[in-house]
Amino acid sequence: METLLEEAFFRALKATDPYRLTLKALPRERPDLILAVGKGAAAMLKAALERYGPVPYHLTLPLGQDPLGLKARFAPHPLPDKRSVQAAEEALELLRGLSPKAHLLALLSGGGSALWCAPLGVSLEEKRALTEALLRSGASIGEVNAVRKHLSRLKGGRLLLATKARVTASLLSDVPGDDPAVVASGPFSPDPSTYAEAMAVLDRYGLNFPGARRVLEEGLRGKLPETLKPGDPALKRLRLRIIGKNLDLLRAAQAFLRGEGHRAVILSDRFGGEARALARFHAELVEGIRVHGVPFKGPLFLLSGGEAQVRVRGRGRGGRNLEFLLALYAHLKAPLYALAADSDGLDGTGGAAGALLTPGVWALGLDPRPYLEENDSLGFFAQAGTLLQTGPTGTNLNDFRLLFVD
Repeated sequence: METLLEEAFFRALKATDPYRLTLKALPRERPDLILAVGKGAAAMLKAALERYGPVPYHLTLPLGQDPLGLKARFAPHPLPDKRSVQAAEEALELLRGLSPKAHLLALLSGGGSALWCAPLGVSLEEKRALTEALLRSGASIGEVNAVRKHLSRLKGGRLLLATKARVTASLLSDVPGDDPAVVASGPFSPDPSTYAEAMAVLDRYGLNFPGARRVLEEGLRGKLPETLKPGDPALKRLRLRIIGKNLDLLRAAQAFLRGEGHRAVILSDRFGGEARALARFHAELVEGIRVHGVPFKGPLFLLSGGEAQVRVRGRGRGGRNLEFLLALYAHLKAPLYALAADSDGLDGTGGAAGALLTPGVWALGLDPRPYLEENDSLGFFAQAGTLLQTGPTGTNLNDFRLLFVD
C-alpha cells in the first residue's frame, strides 16, 4: 500500500509537469521578453524557448534548483535576501525599457514573492523579519500577501504599472481558490486588498514592526499610491491565465487510482486553516466512514488539497503536511495508510516533502504529544522512518493529501 500511495503522488506530479502545462498554453505571438520566476520557472521557460527560439529572458529560481542549462538568478525561499532584491531590480529595469508595442510573456509560479523582493519604504532586514513573523504566526497566505504587497514596489500589480508593454501572464497556482492576485503576490494582477487590511493583519497577530507600520499609515493617509485595482486602464494591456492548479494534481492522482481499480474521491482543493484542525476533520470523516459508511462507503481513497497553516509554538522542525499527519495520528482511533506532502518537494523546514502514515507507525507506540508541543513533526516521522524525501520537484501546485479508508 505504501508503494501505491507514493506512486499516486509521483504520477500526479508527472501529469502536471510545468513544461507540459506551459507548452499547451503558450500564446501564438512571439514575445519580445520573457520573465520567469518561481519554483516551476525553469521548466516553464524551457517550454517557451523551445516554442519561440532564442528570446531575451530573465529567470529567477530558488537556491538549489537545477536551471536545466539556463542562465538563472538564484535567491532564497521563503525569506528574501539581497539576491532577491537584485533579481527584482533587474526585472523592473527590463520592464521599464519596453515600448508600448512590445509583448512581454510572464511565467509565474509559487515562490515568486520571496524570489523577487523590492521593498517599499522599509529595509530588507525589517521586511524579512516581518515575513518570518507572519509565517510563524499561522497567518493565511492571503493575509501574508496583503502585507507584502503594500510594502513592495513590484507586488500587487505594480509590475504591470511599471511597464507600457502588452503582457501575457501564465500562472501555476499554489494557492487555495487559484486567485491570480495571490500567486507570487500578483505582480501583474489587480489587488483588492488595501493598506487598511494590511494593517489589520499586523494588529490581528500582534506584530509590532515600526517601519512597516509607518509605511502602512502613510498609505492610509493617501501619501502613497495604492496597489493596482480592478478596473484600472492598465489591465487592458494584460492577458492572464491559470495554466495549472491543485485540482489538476488531485485529479491526476484520482485518475491513476481509478485506473488501478480503486475508488477515489476528491474532498476539496481548497482546505485551509490550522493543520491540526484540518487533521481532526479528516480523522472524524474517516471514523464516520468506518463506523456508519457515511458520507461514503469504504474501502476508498480520500484526496484533498489546499494549504494549511501551522502556528509555531515550539522549537522543533517540520511543515504543514508533516504537522497534519502527526495530528491525524493523534486523533485516529485505529491505524490507516496516508500520505501528505508539498508538491514542491519541501514541506517547511528539514528538507522532506512530507511523510507516510502506516500501521507500522502505530506499532512503534510513539507518543505524539511531546512532538506536537514542540512542533517537531519532522522529528516524529524521522523516528518512525517514514519521511518522504524527493528533493525540489521543480513545480508548486500546493499540498497533496491521500488517505486510504479500509
